[in-house]
Amino acid sequence: MRAAAQAVALWGDAAPAHSITAVMITDDQRTIVTGSREGQICLWDLSPELKISSKEMLFGHSASVTCLAKAREFEKQPYVVSATENGCTSV
Repeated sequence: MRAAAQAVALWGDAAPAHSITAVMITDDQRTIVTGSREGQICLWDLSPELKISSKEMLFGHSASVTCLAKAREFEKQPYVVSATENGCTSV
């Protein structure tokens, strides 16, 4: 059995810009996914008290994210499909 590794993001004095262009919330309303003009996708935890905390920032797109959708039942397999203004998609 492999141990899980936690992702860590490092940057300077400020986090990278994340101008939100797309939003998705999971059916259980515990995770928010945002896409940005800069091409990143962010996962956010949403507590029952409606407090939002960052979870992960994913890089890979080179254009603005225009669409986010669940690829499967998110709670069982957390896959998100993203699309960008230059026609690229990613899972």
